[in-house]
Amino acid sequence: MNNADTDLVENLTFDELQIGQSARLMRTLSAQDIAAFAAVSGDSNPAHLDTGEAGTPLMHEAVGHGMWSGALISALLGTQFPGAGTRYLDQSLHFIQPVRIGDTLSVSVTVTAKDRSRGAVDLTCELLNQRGDRVAQGLARVLAPTEKIRLPRRTRPEIHLFDPQARFQALLALGQGMPAVRCAVVHPCDEASLTGAIDAARQGLLEPLLIGPEARIRAVAEACGLDLGGLPIVHMAHSHAAAEHAAELAVSGAVASLMKGSLHTDELIHAVLARKELRTGRRMSHVFRFDVPLYRKPLLITDAALNIRPSLDEKRDIVQNAIDFARILGVEQPHVALLSAVETVNANIPSTLDAAALCKMADRGQIRGGVLDGPLAFDNAISADAARIKGIASPVAGQADILAVPDLESGNMLAKQLEYLAGATGAGIVLGARVPIALTSRADGPMARASSALLVQLVAQAAAR
Repeated sequence: MNNADTDLVENLTFDELQIGQSARLMRTLSAQDIAAFAAVSGDSNPAHLDTGEAGTPLMHEAVGHGMWSGALISALLGTQFPGAGTRYLDQSLHFIQPVRIGDTLSVSVTVTAKDRSRGAVDLTCELLNQRGDRVAQGLARVLAPTEKIRLPRRTRPEIHLFDPQARFQALLALGQGMPAVRCAVVHPCDEASLTGAIDAARQGLLEPLLIGPEARIRAVAEACGLDLGGLPIVHMAHSHAAAEHAAELAVSGAVASLMKGSLHTDELIHAVLARKELRTGRRMSHVFRFDVPLYRKPLLITDAALNIRPSLDEKRDIVQNAIDFARILGVEQPHVALLSAVETVNANIPSTLDAAALCKMADRGQIRGGVLDGPLAFDNAISADAARIKGIASPVAGQADILAVPDLESGNMLAKQLEYLAGATGAGIVLGARVPIALTSRADGPMARASSALLVQLVAQAAAR
């Protein structure tokens, strides 16, 4: 029983319950409900989560957990009828037919008996779908409260679901049907970079050409139990020579992409910049692609790894590189948030002046393909509510696909905070040269390295087209 006047929730006591009295609630099963129940219960039965494996005649598509339906009975008993203070003693349930995504259940309980000596109440339980078909039925016995309880109405907790593997598979799906791309893996002399190359080959993303000291590469593979599987190796005595040779191969067209191994980023980028044939006239820049648990779509951050303090003209190239990349990833018109510490132009904060200038450059066609707004503080960029509270009318606020940071320091810190504090999963790529470059980190795991390989594949195939 709800008391709307005082915003309190009340229960029914044992004495107030009558034989034949009943209550009802309704709930529609969603895919998010199935995922949330699997997460909290640990029940990851493919019948509930994988439509491709729920393969019996009666279960040809994913169905809800039986105990999700049972939990609706518990919700009705514990919050409405009898309500607060109710204690479960017993519950029997008979499941008659499956509940599928989109089914709306009508859950009803009816008092059938009362035991005053114990304060126990028996109730029949029935669950019907939207067609009136009975999907489950049973009996419940509870201890009903003996005193009236009035509690403030509470907001139901929210669950934010994040399935890194599902997001990873969605990313891999972007390259489905594409041929593998020839890639020079530069100086793969540690377990992480060598494993990344092998995994990328196994998944059909890249055709790796390992460039570095052959004896050392084979020793790493043997020590780590890695099967090179016949991957070709070009012997180069040290990392500088490996980087230079990889750049030569890119110039000649022998490879369509590069991947950093266990060498310094500066070595590889310097080798690329030394070959004017690999330049495009646009500033090279780095883009992180992140899947963030509390953000509903992939988020690109640029530049957090290459350009330390970019000028306005360099920022134009950085933003254009990111827009072109987002379009390759399937974002038709990327929304770009130009970040600063504040959301108003301030002559004492240079990044706000650059942001305003970049927006005007976009208005005049000097930056194409995206929707820009800035300066925006981080909260305004990712939260429409934050922008609304501050009175900011922005087509980008809460819709950002790309976060363009003021400098490398702020971008690098933001990227690491998302990864280590927010649980984001990410991968990075260098754009602006004739060939894409996977710029992996020594701390990257297998999923991040495979994601980087996939990004390289997508960009290289787009360039080929």
